[in-house]
Amino acid sequence: MDHLEETAERIHAHFEIATAVRDRALSQSRTLTRHCAHAIRAVHREEWELASEHLAECRQIIASLRQELADHPEIFYAGYTQDALKEYAEACLVYALVQNSKLPSPESLDLEYATYLQGLAEAAGELRRRCLDCLLHGEAQEAERLLHHMDDIYGVLVTMDYPDAITGGLRRLTDIVRGVTERTRGDLTLSLRQQQLEQSLARVEQQLKDLSSK
Repeated sequence: MDHLEETAERIHAHFEIATAVRDRALSQSRTLTRHCAHAIRAVHREEWELASEHLAECRQIIASLRQELADHPEIFYAGYTQDALKEYAEACLVYALVQNSKLPSPESLDLEYATYLQGLAEAAGELRRRCLDCLLHGEAQEAERLLHHMDDIYGVLVTMDYPDAITGGLRRLTDIVRGVTERTRGDLTLSLRQQQLEQSLARVEQQLKDLSSK
């Protein structure tokens, strides 16, 4: 029984360390998610420098997480940690897509493939928001460009036909991206038709004015 007590002490010590590491990871994950949200908000406001600052903070937190959780993969790959990393992928991808710059790869972001693809799927929702903002400001060409990116994202995601245990439930997100993309396409089509109608009415009105002045 003495050996059992020694074993129990070792287990207690391990669990104490793991619990402290987990608590620290939870706190860092919440902070990471907050910076990602701020970065995306800054992108929508076109505050590029502020967005870059938040993304830089994210990279530091991720480096710390990887270092501290190197001996605790069960915590690193836990849902809350990977969810925060997914938010980071989304923020980086939205930043690049809106700026029309080169898309970062999973390797450059130091992210697992499944996490990266989940972030890519989430980015489509933010692109829809950006598209609607563009339509409100009469920037139809920019809205079309972003819709094209949404089509590309769906085109990639729909090919990832693997078990959810491998992709982290990507199939459900892919279905959401399809719906978001189609709604955005409908909104853009209606906006363009309305714009064309207004232009036609304006031409007719001008022609009537020209005829009345003769």
